[in-house]
Amino acid sequence: MVDIKVVGLFMVTAVAEILGCYLPYLWLREGKSIWLLVPAAIFLGLFAWLLSLHPTAAGRVYAAYGGVYIFVAILWLWLVDGIKPTTWDIVGTLVALLGMAIIMFAPRGA
Repeated sequence: MVDIKVVGLFMVTAVAEILGCYLPYLWLREGKSIWLLVPAAIFLGLFAWLLSLHPTAAGRVYAAYGGVYIFVAILWLWLVDGIKPTTWDIVGTLVALLGMAIIMFAPRGA
């Protein structure tokens, strides 16, 4: 069964990581203020801390997190960058989310 809290935690984790990477991108590629590196560092620290809150083994969390990261990155592409995802972006995202669901929510023996 899908645990909505786990999926929500993955989503917040992904947003923190993307912000931690996007802000330096704005400085390096868009000529924005170097001061964006301060919140970027904070977001990357938050990202690392949020990963530690997940309720399963670290390796499993990192593997499953990738699927949610792909989903959030494609949403970012659309909502922030203003680029509509292609059919293949959507198909790839669904495959990644299926992989995440299998890794996180498959029944396990004790």
